[in-house]
Amino acid sequence: MQNEWITSFSSRQYMLSEDFEFYYYSDTKLVSVPNHSHSYYEFYFFLEGDVQMVIQGATFPLSYGDLLIIPPGILHHSDMKSIKKPYRRFVFWLSSEYMAELRGISPDYGYLFEHPEASDLTFPEYSHSQSTEQPALFHFDDFAFGKLQANAFELIEELHSHRFGKASKISLCVSGLLLQMNRDIKEKQKFQLPEKADHLFDRIIQYIENHITEDLSLETLAGAFFVNKYHIAHLFKEKMGISTHQFIQKKRLSMCKQAILEGTAIGTACTKYGFSDYSVFFRAFKKEYGISPKKMKEEAFQKIYRTGR
Repeated sequence: MQNEWITSFSSRQYMLSEDFEFYYYSDTKLVSVPNHSHSYYEFYFFLEGDVQMVIQGATFPLSYGDLLIIPPGILHHSDMKSIKKPYRRFVFWLSSEYMAELRGISPDYGYLFEHPEASDLTFPEYSHSQSTEQPALFHFDDFAFGKLQANAFELIEELHSHRFGKASKISLCVSGLLLQMNRDIKEKQKFQLPEKADHLFDRIIQYIENHITEDLSLETLAGAFFVNKYHIAHLFKEKMGISTHQFIQKKRLSMCKQAILEGTAIGTACTKYGFSDYSVFFRAFKKEYGISPKKMKEEAFQKIYRTGR
């Protein structure tokens, strides 16, 4: 790559262009950028360096082949640990308006945002931005990442050219690069999704069991695991044949039943295991077990009295 294509690093974190900006950076001195968020999308192609990315307070080391996608509103910053290697990366900024325009042309441009389960990035359970889209990290092998770099090289070369049709060609390069990212992620997902889905489902089940007394709405679960709530709903329907709400309710009713049979007061069990409304608990219990909680408790005690166990 020609030296004149390298951009001198600037700590500026706002766009000058209305639609997009594209940079190639190669830094050989420590760079410090404070925690920040954007009103636009950032696509970050990591090439080289001793660097980690901090997203919403969680730290992720980077390696060659990583593509990091940060939607608007997500707090992040990079942390350059040493200058033993130059810190090289492509940074692609795309305005929300231009992204919406492309997605209006074809939903294919937004596949990577609609399928966060394809991401290689695993977030811990922490509160995050109210952004409806999530950050994602995809790691590609040398061949796939080489294709993305080829698209990036073509775009940056055109940005520095003075050839006929430059504006039209740049527009094609931008849409081509974005489409290539979505295509590679879609193809990569084919081989990873079943295993990733099983792992996510197991983690959600464990989370539900550990937080059964708390709010367990789809929105809460989506926030805890940084995945789309519709993806969670689909997982439960596919794995259990019932909705997430039905699964949680059955789990709560089972725990209430066990507690009641062990001597816990019905009202106490109802509150303890996440039912804030007794009438809702009563109807659900009777529908699930065909008997009221009071009647079940009475019959259980009568059996103990008769049999002595």
